[in-house]
Amino acid sequence: MSSMNENLTEKTTALIVRDFEIEIGERKLTEKELFDILCDQVAYMMEYRLDFLLSLMYRLDIDEQKINMALSPKTLVAPNVGLAHLILERQKLRIKIKEEYGKTELDDLDEDLKF
Repeated sequence: MSSMNENLTEKTTALIVRDFEIEIGERKLTEKELFDILCDQVAYMMEYRLDFLLSLMYRLDIDEQKINMALSPKTLVAPNVGLAHLILERQKLRIKIKEEYGKTELDDLDEDLKF
């Protein structure tokens, strides 16, 4: 079971570092380390690259209502933490669906836009 979780974390890490332009080198990250790095990157993007961040979240098919809830001043966690959680959970779900059904492509987002 542990190796299955490690495999999921590795695949999730690969997607997130690619999509969110994160440099980790050859390091293997725990899910907690990945989450912390993603929180920092989301905070940076919220400050300096908000349009790019929102575009990524749209292309990752993250529910707009959940995004709005994460950004709400009424939420108990910082917006970047809430968004990072949504991103991490969505990417893990995409990987699980691909493994379960074998049909969902996880190619570069740019390729998803080709007709």
